[in-house]
Amino acid sequence: MAGLKALVALAFGATIGLTFLFLACALPQYANWWPFFVVVFYVLSPVPSLIARRVSEDSGGSNPCKEMAYFITTILVVSAFGLPIVLARAPIINPVIQVGPCCLVLAGNVVTFLTIWGFFIIADSDDVEYSMW
Repeated sequence: MAGLKALVALAFGATIGLTFLFLACALPQYANWWPFFVVVFYVLSPVPSLIARRVSEDSGGSNPCKEMAYFITTILVVSAFGLPIVLARAPIINPVIQVGPCCLVLAGNVVTFLTIWGFFIIADSDDVEYSMW
């Protein structure tokens, strides 16, 4: 039952994160879909860790495959935070997006990446049925 509550909490967190992203794109005063490109980083960020889990065996020491996966994941997460900031600061006179959508996308990034991280923590625990992922 605890696994089900955690799964529902993760689904709620992902929904809140995507709601922030949709608000940044669709509010009438902003009405710009450029921030939606952050979804690419949401999809790509767990891929290196999932590949590293399948390829490498679990040993007690440092594993170069997992370390490289963590490095690539860090690059993707930092890029997801950097994209809205660059879009908000690009041209000084007429920016691509305004500061409001930038803040909404950054809030959505925090919630969504914490949700992805929480999923990996829950999937690593041994008492959950879906730990085979």
